[in-house]
Amino acid sequence: MVQRRQLIQASLAAALPLTSSGVTATEPDAATLLRQGGVVVAFRHALAPGTFDPPGFRVDDCRTQRNLSEEGREQARAIGRWFQAQGLQPARVRSSPWCRCLDTARLAFNQAEAWPALASPHGAAEATSAAHLRELREGLAAVSQQRGRFEVWVTHMFVLSALADANTDSGEGLLLRAEGGALRVLARLRVA
Repeated sequence: MVQRRQLIQASLAAALPLTSSGVTATEPDAATLLRQGGVVVAFRHALAPGTFDPPGFRVDDCRTQRNLSEEGREQARAIGRWFQAQGLQPARVRSSPWCRCLDTARLAFNQAEAWPALASPHGAAEATSAAHLRELREGLAAVSQQRGRFEVWVTHMFVLSALADANTDSGEGLLLRAEGGALRVLARLRVA
């Protein structure tokens, strides 16, 4: 397990260049894709120093978990300000039940609906993780059929890696769409 984590950490993508507005340069434009709808922007939670939750943590007790730093809290608020400045309002904001994900969603969008499918797979059986991935793919397929609206999902690096085969930095989002039975990463969104 430790070797797998080290391998995943070693393969994290290099930081993308930022535009003068502090938003990661991506093509096609993330705001345009969000306005068109039929997409999910799936964020890795904002900065929460450390790597894993401490032994004996409980999902229902934030005091036992790895939580957002003040920098992470500001990162989440910056995400919200970017969406507000673009005039973009998600139809739904779903989050892993972990506190750092819920806090990211609430600080950015003033709302969060806990969705166990977005939970970290740490400590979960493989069958559970497979069931969660199936549920996420089904959710994405449903959103992809709804033009003119988009959803925000806030989750963990391991979930995004398993779902989209892409690594993300803290607070980075992947714009996802299901097309022809396949998941496509359309763009990356990182607000500085």
